[in-house]
Amino acid sequence: MVQDPKARILTPALCRAARGLLDWSQADLAEHAEISRSTIKDFETGAHDLHRSTEAQVLRALAAGGVVLAEVEGRGTGLFLAPATAGSADG
Repeated sequence: MVQDPKARILTPALCRAARGLLDWSQADLAEHAEISRSTIKDFETGAHDLHRSTEAQVLRALAAGGVVLAEVEGRGTGLFLAPATAGSADG
């Protein structure tokens, strides 16, 4: 199956859910992604889409926090929280 190159993996609902897994506020995610909180707020409320580069920054920040987004065949996109590794800040 070929994925549409215009398709985006991150949706507003997935963004909110990922923040929930990390217990991050919009401000926390914005800080980690090095973008403005209003960009996160506007995206999550559906006011506008993210530019591809901004989406990449958000996805990198979530991945650094331990959230993995994965396509689950026949189900859509799932969120997974990677287990903490030895030597991480949380243990």
